Amino acid sequence: MIAIVDYGMGNLRSVQKAFEKIGHEAVVTSDPQQVEAAAGVLLPGVGAFGDAMFHLRQLGLLDAVKRVAKQEKPLLGICLGMQLLFSTSEEHGHHLGLNLIPGHVKRFKGKFKIPHVGWNSLQVKRPHPLLEGVRNNDYVYYVHSYLVDPADRSVILATSDYYGEVPGVVGYKNVFGIQFHPEKSSSVGLRMLDNFGRMCKEGVLA
Repeated sequence: MIAIVDYGMGNLRSVQKAFEKIGHEAVVTSDPQQVEAAAGVLLPGVGAFGDAMFHLRQLGLLDAVKRVAKQEKPLLGICLGMQLLFSTSEEHGHHLGLNLIPGHVKRFKGKFKIPHVGWNSLQVKRPHPLLEGVRNNDYVYYVHSYLVDPADRSVILATSDYYGEVPGVVGYKNVFGIQFHPEKSSSVGLRMLDNFGRMCKEGVLA
């Protein structure tokens, strides 16, 4: 069973329905014990970084998510959930993240449209079970104003181009992140969620 962490920020039901569609059991929960007991955990998120960290802490979910990572169970963050996996963020001030992947979250900078919204193509940087069946130039759907800047660039599994390189998928040990919305990214996004579901069942991490 996959636990989708409910801390009050994110379209959780759409992610749950996506898992159901491809045959993986997923439950939306704000119970720290249920999160820790799951075979794998998905950390979603829509909104501001600081608010998200506050709600996770208030609900007792912050430590639960960290323990999941320490237990080497598959942990996947999507959109804001991916950014929360990193050390710090500059969104509306300076905020500490989960620090599961060393690096910083920064705002897009330049004279172009922000947020980055819409379909964009992926470039796979290295093979990984999370990306099985995903090809170069497959399209996925983004909505974000901030992007991750990993301390170690080797954690970047796939990128898109939006006035520069945008890390679209990252992976570090058993912790993974997807910046775009897989539940809104048609067959490509569903394939990645299916890959994650199989990783949870089989315990395959890399």
